[in-house]
Amino acid sequence: QVQLVESGGGLVQPGGSLRLSCAASGRISSIYDMGWYRQDPGKQRELVARITSGGRINYADSVKGRFTISVDNAKMTMFLQMNTLKPEDTTVYYCNLLTLGQIYWGQGTQVTVSS
Repeated sequence: QVQLVESGGGLVQPGGSLRLSCAASGRISSIYDMGWYRQDPGKQRELVARITSGGRINYADSVKGRFTISVDNAKMTMFLQMNTLKPEDTTVYYCNLLTLGQIYWGQGTQVTVSS
């Protein structure tokens, strides 16, 4: 059983920063694929950023240059550093893990960018 626990969401003013964390525990292969997604109510969940155990990274065009994804393999924790936040970044963010042929999701964390 794999668990993903997210933290770090909250309220921030436009132009501000937040760092999301996703702590993974359980049976996880050294070969994995992790990512952050976000979803507005009534809309499809969309990719924000992904990182593989091999170090390959990709970002959605809307966050390139502002967000940075990283993983602390020793702690099996993934981070999303979000800088220069915009009101349109407001939504629920979910972490995702693909390992051993299974897909897991975190519970989601709310990010609100507002003055």
